Amino acid sequence: MQQRHAYLWAIVFSVVLVGTAQILWANPGRQFIEQTPVEKTWVIPAQVPYEAPPKGQDLSAESVPQNTKPLTAQEVQRAEALLPLLEGAQEFWAMGEFVHLGEPAVPVLVKGLVMPGPRIRYNVIETISMLKAASAVPALVAAAKEPNEIPRVREHALRVAVRLDAAKATDAIEVLAQDPNSSIRKAAAFEARYVREKQVVPVLIGMITDEERFVALSAMQSLWILTRHESEFHDWETSTKQDRQEWANEWSEWWNIQKDSFEMSDPKRPARAR
Repeated sequence: MQQRHAYLWAIVFSVVLVGTAQILWANPGRQFIEQTPVEKTWVIPAQVPYEAPPKGQDLSAESVPQNTKPLTAQEVQRAEALLPLLEGAQEFWAMGEFVHLGEPAVPVLVKGLVMPGPRIRYNVIETISMLKAASAVPALVAAAKEPNEIPRVREHALRVAVRLDAAKATDAIEVLAQDPNSSIRKAAAFEARYVREKQVVPVLIGMITDEERFVALSAMQSLWILTRHESEFHDWETSTKQDRQEWANEWSEWWNIQKDSFEMSDPKRPARAR
């Protein structure tokens, strides 16, 4: 029995000894690969020199110029066929096709502003924004003023119109400032800060007394941005309508004195339309 135990301990000791020897002898930088049961080899990894890729030139997203030539009869027909596709699985492709056709496609594109389906109408506005088609601003203003249109489309129409030609959007600002929907009024108060026209100042002053505090606050911020007038500090967060009426009277008195000689300051740069 003792001989058997001694024999087992000898085997265990031999295995441990061989393993320890391999660990001590092995090189950490080498990897062992067994090719055949008899033949063995060693592979030493080498680091390949790294060269950073050349810096590319920052190309504009509009590096491909838009089409400026009048559309042919066939292209007009194609554009009209694209309008229904502005809603559905192919809407992004259809928008890209309109961008390819360029601003000459605007007379066809704006027809989509009165088509059924708010998704089509919204994507028409988005496509006009992508085209930067200032010629479409009158149609956008009409869409923004349409009382039966959904707020999301009206707000987007106003936003894009202001960024394409702010001077032509003053009429829409005046109409939307009186809208029953508070979100529409807030959009008018916010977008007015990008319109460098004196006509919007009295409109904004009138909005200081709005029932909704967030509308009044947006109007106040737009007034500060447009006029740079340093009025007295007021606590707008806790203000009442009566408080805002008094502050509106202060602004009216100031504007009646300044309006003839007043010059608009540099506007805050508008963000890209979303």
